Amino acid sequence: MLPVVVVHGGAGHIPKERSELSTSGVTSAVRAGYAVLRGGGSSMDAVVEAVTYLENNPAFNAGCGSVLNVKGDVEMDAFVMEGKTLGSGAVSAVRNIANPIQLARLVMDKTSHLCLTAEGAKQFARSMGVPEVPQESLITEYSRMRWRKNLAPDANPVECQMGKMGTVGAVAVDSQGNVACATSTGGILNKMEGRVGDTPCIGCGGYADNMVGAVSTTGHGEAIMKVVLAKHILYQMEQGQSVEAASDLGLACMKFRAAGLGGVITVDPQGHWAARFSSRQMAWAAAQKDTLHYGLYEGENFTQSIDVQH
Repeated sequence: MLPVVVVHGGAGHIPKERSELSTSGVTSAVRAGYAVLRGGGSSMDAVVEAVTYLENNPAFNAGCGSVLNVKGDVEMDAFVMEGKTLGSGAVSAVRNIANPIQLARLVMDKTSHLCLTAEGAKQFARSMGVPEVPQESLITEYSRMRWRKNLAPDANPVECQMGKMGTVGAVAVDSQGNVACATSTGGILNKMEGRVGDTPCIGCGGYADNMVGAVSTTGHGEAIMKVVLAKHILYQMEQGQSVEAASDLGLACMKFRAAGLGGVITVDPQGHWAARFSSRQMAWAAAQKDTLHYGLYEGENFTQSIDVQH
């Protein structure tokens, strides 16, 4: 069963003309993460590699391609956690960083803290030699178009969220049975300056524990935080639920208690995995036993050899 890696490209509504970009993006990212595991790398190495791949892909709302806040700026959040020691690191409201997920890992590896924010995260990045990039390099025409559209006085916020390629994430189990998760996002469209969502909050945007499993979440951040979604799912697994059932129960709780839709990817230390969502779509992909699995709509699970480029 081991190793295994699963990625998501965000829950929401993906317009038809962008669905192919989304599917090819997650399958490429899962290949990158699986190559790390096949080469003997750790689950943490694999999830950071996969999410870096997604941050570098302008089709997703993370890194280059992040949605813009109300002022038209990029502010990004990211989180990593490994299940052996519960080591974790996060950054919030960061700008001018191409790969926030790598900065989150540095917070985990190089500090005694769990989360650094805004200016503090920027100073830390400089001290670690992380290069700064111009904000323009992170903003796509698509993001700017949607930001402008949402500023119009007659804008329909529901319609404006359509086409939102949400938060990206990955979970993995390596051949030693260690689990890890990584989640990264540009947040929600036209958010207030300084808004921090679920992604960098431990137990919300993700959680990893070798005793139970690992989860990465996507969807409406405020709703995810209200039910502490990632930890909620792992609690269900501790009660004996399967990865699929636990994921569905967590999403149902969020819908019922917080009126929020979203999606999750979940693994347990034995290599069982699930990609579940209550939203209209979620681009996801998984790699296990040299087989690639992927889907976009409910019930889809296409497969091919991991070595065959689609």
